[in-house]
Amino acid sequence: MRNISSFLLLLFVSLALSLPSICNTVETCSAQVLQARRFFAKENEKLRERYHAEYSAAYAYNTNVTDENRHAMIAVYAESAAKNKLLAQACKEGNYANSSDTGVRRQARILQDLGADALNADDYLKLQNAISAMQSNYATTNVCSFRNQSDCSLTLEPHIQERLRSSRDPAELAWYWREWYDRAGTPMRNNFAEYVRLTRKAAQLNGYRSYADYWLHFYEDADFERQLDTTFKALLPFYRQIHGYVRYRLREHYGADVVPAEGNIPMHLLGNMWGQSWNEVMDLFTPYPEKPFLEVTSEMDRQQYSVRKLFELGDQFFQSLGMRALPQSFWNRSVLTRPTDREVVCHASAWDFYQDSDVRIKMCSEVNTHYLYVVHHELGHIQYYLQYEQQPAVFRGAPNPGFHEAVGDVIALSAMSTKHLKAIDLTSTARLDEKSRINELFKQALGKITFLPFGYTLDKWRYAVFRDELDESHWNCGFWQMRSEFGGVEPPIARSDSDFDPPAKYHINADVEYLRYFAAHIFQFQFHKALCREAGQYVPGDSRLTLDNCDIFGSKAAGKAFIDLLSAGNSKHWKEVLKDFTGETEMDPAALLEYFDPLYQWLKQENSRLDVPLGWNETNKIPPTCCGLFST
Repeated sequence: MRNISSFLLLLFVSLALSLPSICNTVETCSAQVLQARRFFAKENEKLRERYHAEYSAAYAYNTNVTDENRHAMIAVYAESAAKNKLLAQACKEGNYANSSDTGVRRQARILQDLGADALNADDYLKLQNAISAMQSNYATTNVCSFRNQSDCSLTLEPHIQERLRSSRDPAELAWYWREWYDRAGTPMRNNFAEYVRLTRKAAQLNGYRSYADYWLHFYEDADFERQLDTTFKALLPFYRQIHGYVRYRLREHYGADVVPAEGNIPMHLLGNMWGQSWNEVMDLFTPYPEKPFLEVTSEMDRQQYSVRKLFELGDQFFQSLGMRALPQSFWNRSVLTRPTDREVVCHASAWDFYQDSDVRIKMCSEVNTHYLYVVHHELGHIQYYLQYEQQPAVFRGAPNPGFHEAVGDVIALSAMSTKHLKAIDLTSTARLDEKSRINELFKQALGKITFLPFGYTLDKWRYAVFRDELDESHWNCGFWQMRSEFGGVEPPIARSDSDFDPPAKYHINADVEYLRYFAAHIFQFQFHKALCREAGQYVPGDSRLTLDNCDIFGSKAAGKAFIDLLSAGNSKHWKEVLKDFTGETEMDPAALLEYFDPLYQWLKQENSRLDVPLGWNETNKIPPTCCGLFST
């Protein structure tokens, strides 16, 4: 009898060791762990089916904005929410969050955080209706033409954005700014208030003090908000140099009546509806205007590029790294240009349908330099989906929201480099001289560095709202107080609390946490440095192999490191994934500052030479009775 028992024990151990995907040691192969793994395997398949249904309904709505599709989408969401509640309850009853198995514990923890699904059915429907109403308003907002005010058919993309880029008439720019904010923002005040009320309730049902704290928990670090503040402060001296230089040049162009010497920059002059990137009007303040900077739109036009060609270039880039080609279904099912027969949400987005490598992009692309960048960014999301699709549904995501946004941007850093643009025959310039290099770094900084105060402010403002630290009567002036205080920009006209401007930005309407974009702007340079090192394209101190002219195209070594990062999905803590990839464990702006250091040094010298004032005063575009300062 003892021999039989010993044999059975040896057999069990042998089987356990021969099935590493099921268990790694005899200790973890307890009956409870095996039962838990079977439970999650079954539930993950159900979860995958629910996600497929949700994204299918959402895609139908986003690519055809009708009330019928909106209601159908909400119905699918509501059905999933009810099932997710049952799953969370089953996780709690099974005590899986205390399992000895790390994978089981992580799945249980993620699935027990229900978010809005924790609301009762009536409140859940109210919340989804408030969000979708804001999205619909954003997608369908048209404004009237400055030149012909009886023509009120202008859309944000391409009409309004084109005027913001091209016009140098402050009155025209202010017209379009006000038209957009008055129509896309103010009418959504009540919907936004309902959204705040219900997300606050959902957060508390999940055991969080506020929806801000619920969002922050995705970063799995109780100290992350403090790190965010510290990172912003570390980057502020560089931003102040850019801000001062740009304000000085704008004042030269528009005059003292339009641009103050030491005040906030009127944001309608910056070429972007939200003042988040300033590179569209670079011609007004190019450091060395006699040195043309790389602008490949005209060359793409000359070569008769199509929108499909932009996506093919992006696909080739990922394939050159040894990564997956876009499946045929991507080409068949994506919406890559604006349809003429229906309303769509033009905001660029990538979609994972959790089935048969079905991945898609929805965007209103055009052939220009901006969209060449955006295409590579969105395809980064797509490649992330394809690389982690072997993970269970609960782990099919990034280990923190900033990683997903950083992945596309890190590829774009290579794809938009002089070295790469020369390789794909979009420029004849193989290497930039120092003046041209400063121009190029400045253009990049007007997209990357100027974004940081905007990305920081958007969620700092929402945190204050979610935490009830900002009275509702001051929501709007508090928003502009923060935009001024943290970024030194202001609206072209006075705004009061009878206006409501935050929903003029897509992510406010769509319930999209925005800290991810700030974090991504830091992580992407950490990723870039690691990939360039793997590709042999970066050597510290070598003027020929710098971070700002690194192209990892064709590097299988960089591709393997990248695949390892992406294929892990959300199965591990982001600090563990980051350490495996870069050797670092924290969000660190050092790589970003190294990348831009030649420009930073140039700006300090040039601003000193020109006696440019740095910093800004408080904005006078909001009531003096508004809330106080928000300094971190």
